[in-house]
Amino acid sequence: MEFLVIAKDGTDADALNRRLAARPAHFERSRKAKKDGVLLMGGAILDEHNQMIGSSLYVEIEDRESLQQWLNDDPYTKGDVWQEFEIHVMKIADLD
Repeated sequence: MEFLVIAKDGTDADALNRRLAARPAHFERSRKAKKDGVLLMGGAILDEHNQMIGSSLYVEIEDRESLQQWLNDDPYTKGDVWQEFEIHVMKIADLD
């Protein structure tokens, strides 16, 4: 199944510091997930001041339960960066 995930960061004063601390481990895991075909595309969501406030992810994984476990295992979730998720089942258009 394909999913669009909007992961929202915390809004407290230390939220950006938590994100930056977890970022190297998150990127390492994301590179592997992209290579494995799980993470199709992703990136930071920015506010009007170009500050990171969340992430958008396009993920291909077996089912919603597997997706939730995959998200729970991410350094951003474990590091209390991502605090809220909006998850949508989707079908990515084949434009090739």
